[in-house]
Amino acid sequence: MKMSNKVYDILKAIAQIILPGIGTLYFALASIWNLPFGEEVVGTITAIDTFLGALLGVSTATYNKEKESG
Repeated sequence: MKMSNKVYDILKAIAQIILPGIGTLYFALASIWNLPFGEEVVGTITAIDTFLGALLGVSTATYNKEKESG
């Protein structure tokens, strides 16, 4: 299944900007305001972001391989 450029760009923005920003924000606010589960929330966000980055890496490699052979 091919991923459209628009979907790829959206997922890339989520992986590179949005999820790290949310994780950083929650970690900082959890420290300041004693919000619950700071490490757990940030750990979960990081795991999801890493998985998304791996999927995007596979997609990029597949695209480049098809482009070279095409």
